[in-house]
Amino acid sequence: MARTPDHPVEPLFVDRWSPRSFTGEPVPDAVLASAFEAARWAPSASNAQPWRFLVARHGDAHWQGFVSLLAPRNALWASQASALIVVLSERKVERRGALVDNVSHSFDAGAAWTNFAHQALLLGWHTHGIGGFDRDAARALLAVPEDFAIETIVALGRQGALDTLHADFHSGESPSARRPIAESVFAGRLGAPAFAGERDAA
Repeated sequence: MARTPDHPVEPLFVDRWSPRSFTGEPVPDAVLASAFEAARWAPSASNAQPWRFLVARHGDAHWQGFVSLLAPRNALWASQASALIVVLSERKVERRGALVDNVSHSFDAGAAWTNFAHQALLLGWHTHGIGGFDRDAARALLAVPEDFAIETIVALGRQGALDTLHADFHSGESPSARRPIAESVFAGRLGAPAFAGERDAA
């Protein structure tokens, strides 16, 4: 489906979507470095930068281990990606010489992943965040300490043709729509229209 924003935005935000068809071609170091550089500049509370990224590239020594963490249905398509990236976030932050809970660690890691996804797209590469994987197995296999949360796994690759994708996913292989901002943005409390036109309609 064609995506059309209701209000002016840069095309980047509408063009980014999450395909499942990937070519599996090698991803250059320069592409990964650029995308991670964009992630590096994401905002974070107290500049804690809680995000960490673990990377496996298609066919390297880590690849099959990363693929093994995925739910079987996700492995059908994500195993064709060029890289799999595990996103972690540090649960604690140092403030005034003491380690305290960082209540925004997941939020901040999400900002970094968004930067990563948009920069990758600018370079011609797509990403797809994956929630369906075994977090306990990931912690054990990847030796992730308990003071890090395991947030998601991201598949990265060049978009492939539909015939390279398992038939189960063909019907969903297109950009999805979004609800209007009037259903997400409110004045002061849920349900109160935030913009003049919406208040008039109410």
